[in-house]
Amino acid sequence: MGAMPFITSPRQTYDFIVCGAGTSGSVVARRLAENPAVSVLLIEAGGTDQVPSVTAADQWPLNLGSERDWGFAAVPDAHVNGRAVPMSMGKVLGGGSGINLMVWARGHKADWDYFAFESGDTGWGYESVLDIYRRIEDFHGDPDPGYRGTGGPVYVTPAPDPNPLAPATVEAARTVGIPTFENQNGRMMEHAAGAAITDIRARAGRRQSIFGSYVAPVLEQPNLSVITSALVTRVSIDGARATGVEMLYDGRRHHINASAEVILSLGAIHTPKVLLHSGIGDSAELRRVGIPLRVHLPGVGRNLQDHPGFDCVWEYRDPQTPRNNASEATYFAPSAAGMEAPDLQTCQAEVPKSSAENIARYGLPEFGWTLFAGVVRPKSRGHLALRSANPLDPIDIHANMLAHPDDVRAAVAAVQLCREIGNSAPLRPFTKREVMPGNLCGAELERFVRDAASSYWHQTCTAKMGRDAMSVVDAQLAVYGVKGLRVADGSIMPRVTTGNTMAPCVVIGERAADIIGTEHEL
Repeated sequence: MGAMPFITSPRQTYDFIVCGAGTSGSVVARRLAENPAVSVLLIEAGGTDQVPSVTAADQWPLNLGSERDWGFAAVPDAHVNGRAVPMSMGKVLGGGSGINLMVWARGHKADWDYFAFESGDTGWGYESVLDIYRRIEDFHGDPDPGYRGTGGPVYVTPAPDPNPLAPATVEAARTVGIPTFENQNGRMMEHAAGAAITDIRARAGRRQSIFGSYVAPVLEQPNLSVITSALVTRVSIDGARATGVEMLYDGRRHHINASAEVILSLGAIHTPKVLLHSGIGDSAELRRVGIPLRVHLPGVGRNLQDHPGFDCVWEYRDPQTPRNNASEATYFAPSAAGMEAPDLQTCQAEVPKSSAENIARYGLPEFGWTLFAGVVRPKSRGHLALRSANPLDPIDIHANMLAHPDDVRAAVAAVQLCREIGNSAPLRPFTKREVMPGNLCGAELERFVRDAASSYWHQTCTAKMGRDAMSVVDAQLAVYGVKGLRVADGSIMPRVTTGNTMAPCVVIGERAADIIGTEHEL
């Protein structure tokens, strides 16, 4: 792919302005630009994705803390023993799909049926979404036509030629009663538990970001403009209609007009931040920092959800070299009997990793592997709070992780399950010793969990879709009270999906594009 035709001086007016070239925004921009009569501007705050740490699938850890990471951190919180949990999010073309672990996890049937219930629209239900997944996938595993698609823009494959640790982990899950499946995104997402080799978005060792799959192939189209290193700060509103955006670019403020719509795809931190700075949010919150109220929507920046994760670490008996994305096995399970959907997920990592607090306490082996347990149906809810009316000031992230006692119980169950699996017979050939947590119980195990809690980087739900007073968008993703303004990213989720969030964000982008296309007769 040669020099990309990015623009440096945007026109004054476009039909559609898509803010954020991440997972959802890339999909929306591509789909809208498929109509040659429509002009689309895609605005990205980050820079190029043509760097080795992005393109090489095994180099993803190098992006964490780099200029391609927003580098958010939650405010210190007593529920995680006073720690400020780091929250990485992609600041690069492709957004999260440019720096993440490339795991393709569709979400559970129960998630999508819940979305349909909350929105009152069956188009968000599991059967409808399954059709979208079949249409967009290019699946390179064993044929599964009832569930998987081929020939679409999204290359997906079960991790090829995985580290022997991965199939051993799937077998270990089976020995404790978790059923195994042919792939993680077919029938498995209709069951309460399952284990499989991980579906990943990497091909011949190279990351397949959503920007790379959707936008890069059509960059030469004259009706699609992409600008990088441009920070969207506000939506311009005239009366009750969004008319464009304000952005900082090249050290100056620019106003760009949108004759049809503005679509915010800035992610679960910056989408609500831009809404608040535009005067859309809770009236008391806006008054507190001196922003004039446009629309009172008390749900903006509320309902923040994430999957808290907990590292359980073993030292290798004989070091194994990580392969693919270094995370090639996953399992889902319920924390209690009788549940219809899983509330726990574990992703295996072929490297040792942990929180700073637990590294200080337990040490980290030079060569090891990790079971990264997660609570995927958290009951804790966080919120965002502006510091001031200045859009360049950061926003405070009150993650509230592990605030709900049920999340602590689920986290303890997740860690206990990891220990049962990690110490089982199929994994013993790989193991010299268990590094952490060891055989803890009661208050000591709870302390470990609170010290271990980290973000799975699945921040979502801060501009939720629904019909109650705390909803920000309707079933068509239109912002209540403002014409010509939509949100299409993970912030619209009423509840975080069961599993990694990239694939659901692609579906949100596809749904948004379908809805906009129908409404504007594109």
